Amino acid sequence: MFYTFTPNPAVDMNFNVKSMRAGTVNRTSDLCYTPNGKALNVSFVLKHFGVASMTFGFYGGFTGKYIVDQANARGVPVFPVWVDEPTRINIFVNNKGKEYKMVGEGSYVDRKAQLEMLKMIESKRDMEYLCVSGSLPKGISPTFYDEILLVCEKNKVKVILDSSNSKINCLLKYRPFLIKPNDEELKLFGLSAKTEKLAAESLRELYRRGARNILLTMGDKGAYFYNGEKIYYSNTVPVRLVSSACAGDAALAAFLSVWIRNDYGHIKQAMKISAAVGANVAESNGIGDLANVEKYEAGITVREVKNV
Repeated sequence: MFYTFTPNPAVDMNFNVKSMRAGTVNRTSDLCYTPNGKALNVSFVLKHFGVASMTFGFYGGFTGKYIVDQANARGVPVFPVWVDEPTRINIFVNNKGKEYKMVGEGSYVDRKAQLEMLKMIESKRDMEYLCVSGSLPKGISPTFYDEILLVCEKNKVKVILDSSNSKINCLLKYRPFLIKPNDEELKLFGLSAKTEKLAAESLRELYRRGARNILLTMGDKGAYFYNGEKIYYSNTVPVRLVSSACAGDAALAAFLSVWIRNDYGHIKQAMKISAAVGANVAESNGIGDLANVEKYEAGITVREVKNV
């Protein structure tokens, strides 16, 4: 069974404004609320592509209940650990094609709740994969990642990591099954993807440090994948940006939906659908309906990167 874990979920509030001026009333339109959390989004998109998963998270208050209810209604069973403070609300404002992001720091999670979560993760003996994705809320030390990975190592669980925490470089010693940095997050490893040569060198270095597979996403600049044998590159298609929230998570899930079901093969097809989904989500509020994926796939090419 595939499980996901979002330490710091959120309710996302997306809307458009025609003006952004201080001291005056700025009228909003197209208001949209969505349950969000990086690994939670992975579960939603996996479900869309027919891959069942279950999800863990810390939740609190009316906002936490909203996310749990919405996830269960979408066919993604939730194993919540409840905390005292309400789950955060993130705000994404689109003003004439420019996006403004206001992201909350999240609920406080005490040590008792952390231990409850570790015990819950360890108890799931049917767990084959665990995707750990997203920021850490207040109260949780980065060493919590070590505790999770040690539990997974003990139970022979394949871990997929997607985090912008500076701790991630130290987690490669656990040999995570897949990591998904973006081009900005490569800086956490002291690496760069400014050129294809640098991207290839970075992928090989991440593999050398312990990551068994790497999916490097770069927004409208495309993506790379490396499995220790070959490096692949996919382009993307231009879209009108509505919200970048969820796009990277959705791209990861789309990739996994093909790659895992085909015994880690069909890499080119996995990258094509990943790029198409990422583009479709970027032009939507939240994940959207993914109605343009097939159309966008036709405009995406994947090639093997050689001689770099």
